Amino acid sequence: MPDIIEITNLNRGYKDKTVLQNITANAKQGDVIALLGKNGTGKTTLLETLLGFAVPEEGEVKLFGTPSTEIDAREKQQIGFVPQQDELLEQLSPSEHLELFGRFQPNWDQTLCDRLCLDWEIPMARRISKLSVGQRQKLAIILALCHKPQLLILDEPVASLDPIARRQFLTELVNIAADQQSAIIFSSHIVTDMERVASKVWLLKDQQLTWQGELDDLKESVVRLHISSSQLLPNPLSLPDLLRQQVQGKVATVTVQNWQDAKLALLEQQLQAQIQVERLNLEDIFLEMHQC
Repeated sequence: MPDIIEITNLNRGYKDKTVLQNITANAKQGDVIALLGKNGTGKTTLLETLLGFAVPEEGEVKLFGTPSTEIDAREKQQIGFVPQQDELLEQLSPSEHLELFGRFQPNWDQTLCDRLCLDWEIPMARRISKLSVGQRQKLAIILALCHKPQLLILDEPVASLDPIARRQFLTELVNIAADQQSAIIFSSHIVTDMERVASKVWLLKDQQLTWQGELDDLKESVVRLHISSSQLLPNPLSLPDLLRQQVQGKVATVTVQNWQDAKLALLEQQLQAQIQVERLNLEDIFLEMHQC
């Protein structure tokens, strides 16, 4: 089977501003991808381009082997999307909205729908315009999940959810990826949530993907080194793949990328120092890579 998503040399911009530059990436069945980047780095632009809402200026985006702007109705039914701002039909009740949507989805899972509505305490008879922001967000997620999509794209889907609802939602994501072999791309500012479910990371910085690969590989690659020497250390230190450093006399704290444990003994010898390697979580890695 072809990759669910294939991006090749994608470029996008607005007027004279480059937003995405030379993006090449792919997503396969079972991938749960955390899309990370500061505000304004192009995350939403990338997701919208993936969905075919915009035409690439250069390069190509394919979904299920077809250019994203040319996918047919059958392929569109294999996609679930939760945007930052929901597009619910406010004059309907959740019950009416779900029934209407389910009629057009051949793979609609009513059992899953009923369970999520119950677990998330959706007021089924109340008009959608009267729902809270969190209730609307839950309903939008249910609509995206219950037709069993092969590709699920989520743009800040949990911003208004309480911690219990977020945990329930993340559990559903893991189940969907495992049971349905879907590809999931998940953008959120709550990095700790993404670390719980993601198998891969796409990191957007300076209009480019500075990292795309396995989450575990990223956590092995970026480490913080605590250096203690018997003599004054050079300030600044000259180390390969250095992201950030703080040198004070005989001690230093530095963050490096592309780390390998085999480098430790040689670096200790070069600096005549003892070095402690600190492994970082995804949130710390994100912060370190954006402070350099």
